[in-house]
Amino acid sequence: MDFSSFLTSLGTSFLIFVVLMLLFAWLSSKPGNSVIYYPNRILKGLDQHEGGPRTRNPFAWIHEAMSSTEQDVISASGYDTAVYFVYLSTVLGILVLSGLVLLPVLLPVAATDDGVKTASTTSNGTFSDLDKLSMGNVKVKSSRLWAFMLATYWVSFVTYFLLWKAYKHVSGLRADALMSPEVRAEQFAILVRDIPPVPEGQTRKEQVDSYFKRIYPESFYRSMVVTDNKVVNKLWEDLQGYKKKLARAEAVYALSKKTGKPEGARPTNKIGFLGLIGKKVDSIEYYNEKINEVTPKLESEQKDTLREKQLDAALVFFSSRVAAASAAQSLHAQMFFSEAVGGTLFSTFKSIQNKPDSLPDLLAAGLPLNATFFLTFVALRFFVGYGLELSRLVPLIIFHLKKKYLCKTEAEVKEAWFPGDLKYGTRFPGDMLIVTIVLCYSVIAPIIIPFGVVYFGLGWLILRNQALKVYVPAYESYGRMWPHMHTRILAALILYQITIKKFYRFFRDTALEVACRDLKENPNMEQVFRSYIPPSLSTDKIDDDQFEDALSQVSRSTSFV
Repeated sequence: MDFSSFLTSLGTSFLIFVVLMLLFAWLSSKPGNSVIYYPNRILKGLDQHEGGPRTRNPFAWIHEAMSSTEQDVISASGYDTAVYFVYLSTVLGILVLSGLVLLPVLLPVAATDDGVKTASTTSNGTFSDLDKLSMGNVKVKSSRLWAFMLATYWVSFVTYFLLWKAYKHVSGLRADALMSPEVRAEQFAILVRDIPPVPEGQTRKEQVDSYFKRIYPESFYRSMVVTDNKVVNKLWEDLQGYKKKLARAEAVYALSKKTGKPEGARPTNKIGFLGLIGKKVDSIEYYNEKINEVTPKLESEQKDTLREKQLDAALVFFSSRVAAASAAQSLHAQMFFSEAVGGTLFSTFKSIQNKPDSLPDLLAAGLPLNATFFLTFVALRFFVGYGLELSRLVPLIIFHLKKKYLCKTEAEVKEAWFPGDLKYGTRFPGDMLIVTIVLCYSVIAPIIIPFGVVYFGLGWLILRNQALKVYVPAYESYGRMWPHMHTRILAALILYQITIKKFYRFFRDTALEVACRDLKENPNMEQVFRSYIPPSLSTDKIDDDQFEDALSQVSRSTSFV
């Protein structure tokens, strides 16, 4: 990608973001869309402008998001969301502090060297202007490379320092939550896994109960054996589905009495594929029959599941949260160890075991090598991705389509607009991908740092708005996910540290995946050959045999590598 193409892509992404932001400002002001843009506040019984300025300014949400406190986030979305913002703030701080040193120092150091000869080393598909601002423009064994090495230490120091501060902060948040006088069920239960085989003459529950009664005679309350619920879950979902369809049919029937004949028109449906084919039946009677049919099946399967489908895990409940906390941190057996190892991971371990010093090469070679692609990728993620997040255009369209054509009851309408939670399980891995990319390229091509800053800065602002007004937490772990976040940031840092030298070659040399791109015209190999003839040996009339002889003489005296 050349410089003009890159700017075009960046400009297009920015334009899309501006359009989506303006759409958000317009659509969120419409009363009929309140359930899409303010569901969190509606479910809490608050006014949609609660806590914010009552103004027609379409950008007032920015001021509200920036002025909101951590306690505001906790009140609206809980401690887990607050911890997620600690993560965003920490990464943003790492990139900002790194960029304050790396950009003014490394860019001039790289740009004023001439390691990249654009005319001869840049093939079709590379980004020559970026190469001049990267470590690839520094000559081999140049003393300037010390600046890049010292920059690596600076980024590492900043990361360690801010992670230490964040860990202290999150620990305090979690302590405040757990010291709360409110009774929270999760503080009185622990999950016990890898329970050994049941002894002769005992059930699984008796095994667990007797074990914990002996260790915690005063605080043990009871246990619940974990079971395989696949079949019973399917029956339960079927039953709930029939109940919803029955409620829908009854609502349609009641509406027909108001809009048509007094006796109304009983709704019907076909029982074949997707309700499009098959026998036509009375919906109310049919769904009542299905409910009566599934209910006893569900009850029977519940009994079988509790008796026959027990797993080697159990939930153990205590009457004291101190005892529960103590039990969660204690070793209860000499051997809670899994022996399963994925085949792909195992094969990688074997290759490392056979050649331990290949680890940095494996990591470096396994990461994509084109910085221009990542600049475009990060820009696309924060402009288009966060633009769609803010505008909620897709959920808005789906809601209005469902409301107009499908929803017949209040429960169905609520289900259509209910936003769910922030979905950390899918959102955090995407963020970590950006963290890893930006860290790995921060010293090699520092120009990527501002893109990372915009990604996490814009993410902090937009998701702050969404946390205060949109998403509804489905659970609360009081920041228990932070150690996982902390560890993964460190993993990204270590990956960056051990591959930094390996990346130098890939930026200095043209990657094969770039070199194999089609050229505009076939190269003149004679011209290529002659361009390598030293000026001192160049004449108007070149005797090819002379150079053949010279090459053969050289080959006899030295080897070509």
